[in-house]
Amino acid sequence: MPSARTRPDPHDPHDPHDSHDSHGRGLAAPHAWAVREGPLDPERLAQVESLFTLSNGRCGVRGSLEEGDPHGTPGTYLSGAFELWPLTYPEYSYGYPTVQERLVPVLDPTRVELLVAGEPLDVRTGELTEHERVLDLRSGTLHRHLRWTSPAGHRVVVGSQRLVPLERPGLVALEYTVRADGAPVDVEVRSAVLASEHLHEAVADTGSGAEHHGGRLRQRTDGSGLAVAAHVEHDVLAPATADVRSHALPDRVVTTVRTRLEAGELLRLRKVVSLGWAPQFERDDLGTRLAGLLADGVRTGWEGLVREQRAVLDDFWAHADVEVDGDDDLQQAARFALFHVFQAAAQGTDRGIPAKGLTGTGYDGHTFWDTEVFVLPVLNHVWPQAAAEALRWRHHMLPAARERARELGLAGASFPWRTITGRESSGYWPAGTAAVHLGADVADAAVRHLHATGDEELAREALVDLVVETARTWVVLGREDSDGRFHVDGVTGPDEYSALVDDNAYTNLMAQANLRSAVELTKRFPAQAEALGVDDAELAEFTRLADAVHLPRDPATGVPAQDGGARQRKRWDFAGTRPDQYPLADSFPYFSLYRRQVVKQADLVLALYLRPEAFTWEEKRDAFEHAEGVTVRDSSLSAAVQAVVAAEVGHLGLAAEYVHEAAFVDLHDLRGKTADGLHIASLAGAWLALVAGYGGMRDGGGELSFAPRLPDGLSGLRFRTRHRGSCLEVRVHGDRADYRLLDGGPVHLRHHGREFTIARDEPVTLPVPSLDPEVVARPRPEQPAHRGPRRRR
Repeated sequence: MPSARTRPDPHDPHDPHDSHDSHGRGLAAPHAWAVREGPLDPERLAQVESLFTLSNGRCGVRGSLEEGDPHGTPGTYLSGAFELWPLTYPEYSYGYPTVQERLVPVLDPTRVELLVAGEPLDVRTGELTEHERVLDLRSGTLHRHLRWTSPAGHRVVVGSQRLVPLERPGLVALEYTVRADGAPVDVEVRSAVLASEHLHEAVADTGSGAEHHGGRLRQRTDGSGLAVAAHVEHDVLAPATADVRSHALPDRVVTTVRTRLEAGELLRLRKVVSLGWAPQFERDDLGTRLAGLLADGVRTGWEGLVREQRAVLDDFWAHADVEVDGDDDLQQAARFALFHVFQAAAQGTDRGIPAKGLTGTGYDGHTFWDTEVFVLPVLNHVWPQAAAEALRWRHHMLPAARERARELGLAGASFPWRTITGRESSGYWPAGTAAVHLGADVADAAVRHLHATGDEELAREALVDLVVETARTWVVLGREDSDGRFHVDGVTGPDEYSALVDDNAYTNLMAQANLRSAVELTKRFPAQAEALGVDDAELAEFTRLADAVHLPRDPATGVPAQDGGARQRKRWDFAGTRPDQYPLADSFPYFSLYRRQVVKQADLVLALYLRPEAFTWEEKRDAFEHAEGVTVRDSSLSAAVQAVVAAEVGHLGLAAEYVHEAAFVDLHDLRGKTADGLHIASLAGAWLALVAGYGGMRDGGGELSFAPRLPDGLSGLRFRTRHRGSCLEVRVHGDRADYRLLDGGPVHLRHHGREFTIARDEPVTLPVPSLDPEVVARPRPEQPAHRGPRRRR
């Protein structure tokens, strides 16, 4: 007779009956609310460490094993804790940055070593009969369970659980348990906070007090002049004969528990650590602050911290969850993506949202334009307070951006291409300084946030400044021709394989929106306009230039082109390029790429999505189909945008493949770089691909519109979105869409062009129109050889 429980419990992420590795990628079969590691694979430790990172936007802890070895690339990071490195050039020119900022690992709070009858626990020795790690997406915790027999035959069962509290910046908590399995055994647990090899001058002490089990550890950076510190305290539950002591070594603070466990007896250690940084001259204040943070965490206790974490995530998922019917893998990936986007931004930070979050040192911990274009539009609708803090961070950088604009001979403000503190850290100016669309990206994010939230207080505080100061750069950057058309020459758009071009369509159209938004906001907020020195003449110039912006087109077909010369350049030899020569920039010089018709990532296609008012539907279709033939997607930023536009123009099958590429970029390590940290913008793009792609959601101009349509293979899609204090739920089925207002006031919407208003307790169901037969019959566009949508490695 079969067991009464032959299927895994869909509500239990720790179900032991669901542990087989059916996907061959180091992870167990998909679970709707968890990511579970399959059999421990030492070759994939670095990748799994990234996947299992816990973070709150201020502190990030990679998912390394507590005992330290084996390991991939362990690390703990604090937002804004960076070091400076000199940038040198064989031929220096005015305006080149001279130093680079890099995120560095700080003190490690997770180390717990176990000795069993004098033998150290090491999963590579003895016999490891059980081992499982689970990232729980609802509780925000990382669980570990293992059963180990030492080389001498002593058996123990070990468990751990860690969390990085989403509402307590700088706090890390860990629970570690050991149980004697079958026979008594002597054990020793050593819980430590370790100094970082990337920092200098470790100073440790254990403090004082009879009930005190912990201490303090402090280090410093060299070039950036920061003090970095950690305070730790333990709560130990052990047999009465246990010996518990804390001591300091030059590079660590250690609390040791020695005891004998009888068969089945348990030792439990709970560890709370506060971490932070400050300028070196404020290190005493830092110590006081961390002591208070630690004391508050200890008072709350482990159970209290766990409850808090679950409550924060319950609130998040109540407004942000996406349900996918018909694809279990995609369901898991969608929630995994949202979880990490939330972690990257949750604790409103004045130090930006790095491209890798705090999951690794990829991209040196820098923030790029993809925060504004990919991440903030998601946060606007699922956790708007985090988007507001990210915009405040940009506003905080305005003085440095104004100074950089003056250095470059521009007006207004010029934001850095890649940065941690506001200082430009890109030494390659054709892809950095020349990518002037960044200013318009920041302005676009500011305007979208205002439209999505109606936050006029933030507009007065920061948004008007951002929009006006970035608009002023276009007056100097652009030129007017004899026909009165406005052009921007010698710039780099989102596609970094087409640098220093004239009239990049994305740049021109984003500049146009930037100029028009400046006019709109200064009229709406006259006090801010006066403070910025805006007058009628400047507004008239903004309006005139915006109306004159030139959109380049293919001279042969009239279809919008990526830039003024894009369609005239010689096409890249895709047939003669081997699969192992991608990414192209790793195999060919930029000199060759710049002179060919080849696209690294969505550029014109991104303009089709963000500036839809500039194109007819037919122009979108034709421009998208042409772009497909030359886009190689050597960037993780591309698939989500291609998914959105593919769905809009009727290529739903292709959209489905791009949705998977965006969503699985890290779970399946599609680019082979997950070990360096997660791709936060691509994970945000997974939400965009589902909600803006399949859901057809657009939020331009302050109104929400939807044009939902599902691809074959999906039976349903449900998502929630916030808009001006209200929360709306949309359920898409094959032939209809249901709209329901969960809370807040009525919201005016559009569904496939039809206007209606949704109110509480008045759900609306509308039919989803079928695609035009001519659209369905249109051939699927082809991608360059070997560059179709990425599939599982």
